Parts: sequence; C-alpha cells; structure tokens
Amino acid sequence: MKKYIKYLALASLVFTSCDPEFNDSVEDGDFYTAGEADFSNFVSVGNSLTAGFADNALYIEGQKNSFPNIMAQQFKRVGGGDFVQPLMNDNLGGLLLNGNQIADTRLVLGVNAEGNPGPRNISGTPTTDITNSIHGGQMNNFGVPGAKSFHLVAPGYGNVAGVPVGAANPYFVRFASAEEATVIGDAMAQNPSFFSLWIGNNDILGYATSGGVGVNQQGNLDPTTYGGNDITDINVFGSVYSDLIETLASNTSGGVVYNIPDVTNIPFFTTVPANPLPLDETTVTILNATFQAYNEQVLPGLQQQGVLTEEEVALRQINFQAGPGNFVTIVDEDLTDLTQILQGAPFNLSPEQAQTLGQLRQANETDLIVLPAANFIGSQVEGGGVSAINGVSVPLGDQWVLTATEQAEINQARVAYNGIIQALANQHNVAFVDVDMLLQEVAEGLPTDSGVLTSEFAAGGAFSLDGVHLTPRGYSVIANRAIDAINEKYGSSVPRVNPGDFRTIQPSNN
Repeated sequence: MKKYIKYLALASLVFTSCDPEFNDSVEDGDFYTAGEADFSNFVSVGNSLTAGFADNALYIEGQKNSFPNIMAQQFKRVGGGDFVQPLMNDNLGGLLLNGNQIADTRLVLGVNAEGNPGPRNISGTPTTDITNSIHGGQMNNFGVPGAKSFHLVAPGYGNVAGVPVGAANPYFVRFASAEEATVIGDAMAQNPSFFSLWIGNNDILGYATSGGVGVNQQGNLDPTTYGGNDITDINVFGSVYSDLIETLASNTSGGVVYNIPDVTNIPFFTTVPANPLPLDETTVTILNATFQAYNEQVLPGLQQQGVLTEEEVALRQINFQAGPGNFVTIVDEDLTDLTQILQGAPFNLSPEQAQTLGQLRQANETDLIVLPAANFIGSQVEGGGVSAINGVSVPLGDQWVLTATEQAEINQARVAYNGIIQALANQHNVAFVDVDMLLQEVAEGLPTDSGVLTSEFAAGGAFSLDGVHLTPRGYSVIANRAIDAINEKYGSSVPRVNPGDFRTIQPSNN
C-alpha cells in the first residue's frame, strides 16, 4: 500500500475497557423475554452488509458473522428459530460461472516483495459455482451483495442467464427460488415473524467508490436505464422503500430498519490524504520549472480572454515544495475543459500536453482520495523520466478522487434517503437504528469491552480490508445497536453480545 499508509502492529494495539458496548450477563438464572415481538422466524433483507460481506468477498466465516446471524443467535434465547444462510462453499470467497472465475477471492493482510504491508488476495481457487443454483426450502438471510433498493423488487435478478450481461446478480442466483423470482418475494415466501431491512447504501456507494464516475439520476424515474455507478433518484428510492417496508411489516410482529452512513466516515475515503507526497529538491525544481509557463502565462492569458475566472486561475495553479505534504494533481471534470483551446494558437500544445492540462488542478483538503490509489501515487511512470510521477505530473483520473461537488451530490441523496427511512419506520412503528451516528462514533473512537474501536484502516478493528465493509467485530456492534433498538421498541430483553468475542482483520493467509 506504499509508504503513505502506516499500519500498526496488530499485536501491539492497546485496548481500554469502557462500557457502551458491553455484553449482557448470561449467568444462570438470567431471564430474557421477547416482549411484543415474535422471533420464531427471523428474516433479514438487504445487500452485502446484511450478507456478511467482508474483505471484498463473501465467504463462510464472514457469513457466519453477519450481523443478522449474530442477532438470530441471541433471538434463540427468546424463542427464535434457526437462521439459514446461503453459505458459500469455502473461506476463499470468489465465484465461478461455468468454471470460469467471475469474482475475486477475499483480501488478507500480507507483505509484498518490497516488504510493504497491505491487502492482497488470499491464494487458492474459488469453489463456489453459480451455474446450477435454483434453491428450494428455508432461507433467512436475503442479503444480496451489490443490490440497490430497486433490485430487491426486480424479477429475474436471480436468473443465471442474465449474469454475463449484468442483468442479474450472481449472489442472488445462488439462492433464488426461480429464474423470475424477486428478493422480496422470496423473503416473504418464508412467512417471516420478524424482519430486518438495511438497503440503500449501494444506491449511492457505487458513485462514491468510483470517484463520481456515474450519473446523478435525480429526475429520472426509470431505474432500468441506470448504470451501475449511478445515484438513484430520491423518488424512486422512496417509492421502492415504501413498498418494501409495507410488505415486510404487513405480515410480521415487527422489525428493525437501518439508515445509511456518511461515506466520509469509512476508511475507503479517509485513509489516503490529499497531500501524501514527499518530494526531493531536485524533483521539485524540475516540476516547478515544467509548470512555470502554465502558471505564469497560460492561465493568466486564458483569464484575459475571458475563458477562465480569477477564482479558477487561482484554483488551477500547480506548485510543489521540497519535503513531505505535497498535494496530488487531479483531473477535475467540473473545471472548464481547456483541451481544445490549448491545442490552438497561441499555445499550440501537443494533444498529450493539452489533455494533461485540460482539467488539471492540485487537490485540496476537501478532496477524498480513494483507497486503491495508494497503490501507485508517487510511483514513477515507466519510461517517463524522473519527473513523470503518478499523482504529480501525471494526474489522478476522475475515478480516483471524490471532489467536494461529488460529495455534495452523494450527501443530498443520502440525507433524503435517511429521512424517508426514518419517516417510514415511524409510520410502520418498527425499530430504527441510526447507523450513520454509530459510524460517526466509531470514527471518533467507540469504547467497547475489548478496546476502542475506530475506523482507522487495518488497525482500527471496525472495517475489513476493503475499507467499506465491516469486520466481524464491527458487525457485532451493529447487531448490538439493533438489539438495543428492538428491546426499546418491543419491550423485549434480548441479550447483547460481547464484541471482543469477534475478530477484526485477517492478518495471514488462512
């Protein structure tokens, strides 16, 4: 992961004991009650977070530590039944279609040839093939990795024929009851007595993790026209979510729903700083000389022509200094595109130079650099010379950076989604979990019985090695908050779990 990201030695983490996430006593004689809820047939509906996805894959151990499975084991103390999950074939993760691998294995923390620690794919060949997977019988976990809100009501989302063209989801293929089944239809076919629903994260997450390479679909009410990285229209989300919660609440004793956290609280966006670059004096001299004419002639000239405002000229200045803390250069597609202008008189730049400078600026503290960019920021471009440096003279493309403008689009949708979720939770009188607030607490340091849980990448304990999904310990904290909400809403006394009983990241190839 390069030297810009520092890993703490896992064995040397210091834990402190505090009380907010303690487990309940389980001494002989304790008495638990279901209150007004019926947990005999608990069904959970959602996406990868519900499925137990972690370390960029779905695998058995992660599934067994999914938050609904953790909850279901506690529900057994108050009359809960078995909780059946569509378990993968192995702990490698990854998927096959007709013997061909279509999804990567999970990540573990390893060391590369240069001695740098970082995530890498576990060795081995996946054994889970989705080719012939029509499922029948009991199922309780309807978490489908990659699912957006409207996918849960889409017929054919589990049809294996649609997987190669992106019209179906390979994870739902594994346990769909029929080729044209819907996720919500299959969930209701289980005749649930209690439910959980956590959906909507992926309606913004693909746009976020792709650095805003997608379309904000506000005003487009036809989700069949959306791309994989698009933001779902707020009205589409509201309509679908209303149908989902009404369907689930109609035949059950109750349920629990979860809102959508702010992406700026997850390590995928907070690990790599916008100014990670150490540069020596020789390199800085070359770089500043390279950009001198651009700063002092090209940009002022374009301002005089009325092409650029004074504010944009200031924003587009490129300067470096010897030492640490240099901001990366990025392509910002919200800037005026100068590519064609710079190829003409009086600048007459080559197409390559014009393309580089077309929408170039240095990042600032409001920009979020995505986690995978740490793999190459600051590295030399092969054959490009001493000053050809990724993230410097070779800017980061739009897919590696989430700008303030893109963050605002995401947040507008997320806040609206969360308003809808809470309003409908109140309308249907079900329990509500504020995951957004919980992950803010984690980002600030959440005390648990096993130490302080944080969102620091690899060392904080809450997030797995993909920087988006949780560790088993992180999922246990989600389960505890849900149990708290359920107990308060339904007068039950379901016991909490001990987060210290659940692992954090996997630091080895096993």
